[in-house]
Amino acid sequence: MQVQEAQRDPLQATQQVVSDLVKRARAAQTSFIQLGQQGLDDAVSAVGWAIMEPGRNQRLAELAVHETSLGKVDDKITKNHRKTLGLLRDLKGVRTHGVIEEDKLKGITAIARPVGVVAAITPSTNPGATPANNIINALKCGNAVIVAPSPKGLGVSKMLVDFIQAELRKCRLPVDLVQTLPSPISKALTAELMQQADLVIATGSQANVRMAYTSGTPAFGVGAGNVASIVDSSADPQQAAALIIASKTFDNATSCSSENSMVLLDDIRSEMLKAMSDRGALLLTGQEKARLQQLMWPNGKLSDVVTGKSAQVIAELAQIDWRGRIALDAPTALMVEESGVGSEHPFSGEKLSPVLSVYSAQSFNDACSTVRKIYGYMGAGHSVSLHSDDDEQALYLAHSLPVARVILNQAHCFATGGNFNNGLPFSLSMGCGTWGGNNFSDNLNYRHYMNVTRVARTIAENKPTVEDMLGDYFRRYGV
Repeated sequence: MQVQEAQRDPLQATQQVVSDLVKRARAAQTSFIQLGQQGLDDAVSAVGWAIMEPGRNQRLAELAVHETSLGKVDDKITKNHRKTLGLLRDLKGVRTHGVIEEDKLKGITAIARPVGVVAAITPSTNPGATPANNIINALKCGNAVIVAPSPKGLGVSKMLVDFIQAELRKCRLPVDLVQTLPSPISKALTAELMQQADLVIATGSQANVRMAYTSGTPAFGVGAGNVASIVDSSADPQQAAALIIASKTFDNATSCSSENSMVLLDDIRSEMLKAMSDRGALLLTGQEKARLQQLMWPNGKLSDVVTGKSAQVIAELAQIDWRGRIALDAPTALMVEESGVGSEHPFSGEKLSPVLSVYSAQSFNDACSTVRKIYGYMGAGHSVSLHSDDDEQALYLAHSLPVARVILNQAHCFATGGNFNNGLPFSLSMGCGTWGGNNFSDNLNYRHYMNVTRVARTIAENKPTVEDMLGDYFRRYGV
């Protein structure tokens, strides 16, 4: 009996901690939704400025790198600013309170309703930008949010929530609209939050996504990244290399949208590799590749030693000498030649570091076949990158590959989550559809944070005949 009590006490304590947070969140959300669209929009602006204000942005970025040892401070500052600014642009003027649609022909009135309390499960790779994105979308729709950070990102989460609550106070909005789980962060605490919340948004590890989907609470989770980039013979190798390097080196490739493989057509391969080398990408020898593989996957699992580190740091750890082999003083990326796919070829998977696998293809169809095999191993549903002058090739990929996005002639990690020069919604969470084990294939956006109630009125009857519906079928195939 005493053993049972001892086992029950930690569980009860966890339940109570979460229950107290959720209770405060519900009280704040109940009063918040009474403020109407202006109140919701004020909250959105408050959160946006909380992370975008230059001094706070820098402090968040510096703490993120210090706590997690992942990425670059300058790139995190850029990410926090651009992703938030783009999201504010997407949401400006959008109605998310009261009547949001009136269809007089069908007699339907659509009314936006909040979901309640949102549990935002956030990764160590983006401990500032991702929760800010989730919080803005949630508040735009009249919800409250409780952030569940990774253990490494707890300090950033606390700092961000403090900044947000300070801005909410300025607007005389309830500060308990945005809270974070307390220390120590544990799987049990996160799991309990998932169970008590009304909606779970899970970005990060697939373990967290699976936990969200099995929590018993409605959930949106994202699939694994492992982006492949096809470079067609019609592409400009200089432009393609510049875009790929910009994407692959941003924040030391901590984004799930960073390219992990290049599939080069044979007739552009040499030009492309030269263009990559001119920008600091080092093509490794077979022996160097073997040493790098042992460093990155010492026990068959991607090591934290390389995750989010610079190419120079990784090269030094793998005892790779780049001097005199590239146009720059230090490598920006490391490239390895690969032909296989699967667990026995770990370079075919996601690497979360500035390391690129290079595949060769005789034709565009061969390149598509290679990418299909790669996604059969890892990354199905996320997206594919294409550098080509042939728009029809992009359409072919969209029809044939298991991907939710085809990114044409762009720096992939900037473009796939929305950019100022494409029409995708700004987001840090990309749904991968059923291919990636997800229940949505959009960029996560405000529509996923709201319920909609519809009033249906009587209209003039619109009842077709059987002939109207099936006449063409009967004439072609018989009754």
